[in-house]
Amino acid sequence: MAQALSNEKRRRLAGGTVENRSSGLAGLIEETLPKAIIRDTTIVEQHIREGQFQRSLALVTGFSSLLGGLEVAYEHYRGSYSQRIMYTPVVLSGLLALVGIWGAFNRRVARRLLPVVSGVMGLDAVVGFIFHVRGIARKPGGWRIPVFNLIMGPPVLAPLLLAISGFLGMVTAFLRQEEDLGLDRQTTQSYGSSNAKPNSSRLTPWGVSHEALTLEQDIREGYFQRGMALAAALSALCSGFEALYSHYKNNYKYKIQWTPIVLTPLLFAAGIGTIWSRKIAHTLLPIISVLAILNGAVGAFFHLRGILRRPGGAKHPIYNILYGAPILAPLLFAASGFMGLLASLLRRRD
Repeated sequence: MAQALSNEKRRRLAGGTVENRSSGLAGLIEETLPKAIIRDTTIVEQHIREGQFQRSLALVTGFSSLLGGLEVAYEHYRGSYSQRIMYTPVVLSGLLALVGIWGAFNRRVARRLLPVVSGVMGLDAVVGFIFHVRGIARKPGGWRIPVFNLIMGPPVLAPLLLAISGFLGMVTAFLRQEEDLGLDRQTTQSYGSSNAKPNSSRLTPWGVSHEALTLEQDIREGYFQRGMALAAALSALCSGFEALYSHYKNNYKYKIQWTPIVLTPLLFAAGIGTIWSRKIAHTLLPIISVLAILNGAVGAFFHLRGILRRPGGAKHPIYNILYGAPILAPLLFAASGFMGLLASLLRRRD
């Protein structure tokens, strides 16, 4: 009897009973990892499910923006920064990286400044997409010979990949910090009354109307699995399309270059399927997402190896990074897998 009570107490401290936890990835973790790691993993999973990971996601936003900014910096260097607007994603990526890391240590920055910078980053990504489409149209033959101009022209969907950081920054603004334990019930009770708003309304991002408070509350409590899964699916589609014609330039010299092409439709289908199916969210989505993360890491290794194998290798790092394989591009595909894995751990309202 005492042992049963002890087990029940441990489950509650870990964040709830077994029935309240996701059955897919959590069950696999419990069967393979030591108890100490299981306990820490369960706490992390519970924080994600409850929407209490603002600090962690702010750091992820900052570092993802930094990686994206470095990628676009040398891609635009190849284009000689022929237009001044080519500087904007570089500046905004650096700014979002700073604000994201700052927001991990300052709640007010995460709630007020981060969504503003993230929104501007998202807008800049859309503008960049329009300019890239225009750049392809202005090449000889334009869209009448789309395959050639898509391959040899500016990467048409690359600007939209920068919107990943902006999206994560917007989500971060509505989350609670990891130490905000116990506030979810109090907030939900106060929000349930007709005239009450969430306790943290003083720190609600600027411009949020009364009609948007329901969405804010859902994000704060981790009920946005469908939205995150949709974002992961669209991000994977953009990243996979970029890998498709980027590897085509190399004539698919290595068989491993086909792996992101194969994983892209799988991750896209799993993300879209999660919108309607809880079972897919807890089984197929985390498996494909983990494979995408691993594939992105392996791709970064092969891109690095390709740069070192170029004439001069490490003796001419700047030149070979600029004109070799895009070393950070595979990590953007891994970011899609990260969002898919994150979506599998979140909750949803039926």
